[in-house]
Amino acid sequence: MSGIGHNGGPGAPSGWHRYAWRRARAELLPTLPLEIVRLRVRRARELGIDYKSYASIRAATGRDVIALLFSSNALKTGPKLVAVPEAEAARLRAVAQTQRLAAVHRPLDPHSFHGANAAIIDAAAQAPTLADGWSATREKLAELTSARGLPSDAVVVIGATMLEAEWPVAGRMAGYLPAERYFGQP
Repeated sequence: MSGIGHNGGPGAPSGWHRYAWRRARAELLPTLPLEIVRLRVRRARELGIDYKSYASIRAATGRDVIALLFSSNALKTGPKLVAVPEAEAARLRAVAQTQRLAAVHRPLDPHSFHGANAAIIDAAAQAPTLADGWSATREKLAELTSARGLPSDAVVVIGATMLEAEWPVAGRMAGYLPAERYFGQP
């Protein structure tokens, strides 16, 4: 799955490539220049992700995170509350240089959800359901990311349920963060 901007990292197909990648990564970490570490700490802050999570996602994918995909559950919205609550909205407004996407669970409509949250959400689409298999889940997530020109392995999912925790695997995405960890709630 190599393309522009991808360094052929851990996704390489053979065992030898994986071994070589891990060894090169292990040799690089102790000698990573301080300025690179500072840049990555700043980038994690721009994304609103703690550095440890950001570093592990970046190490696993070999890419920077360029979009965050929030579930409507993570944003604490539902049929009676379409607008994202102020605490979560403030956190999303602070996110810099990244696209903010939403996967909206039924009965919410993605268009009305996006309309109510256009200042903090760049795009919204219908979320996969329990009835969707892996292929359908992958397709729904890919529609949202590809419509924005985003490679799926540079998108991190922020969710609140076990179903949403499976989206990164099904959609071949960068990783998953629980909503309580991202938004800093107990």
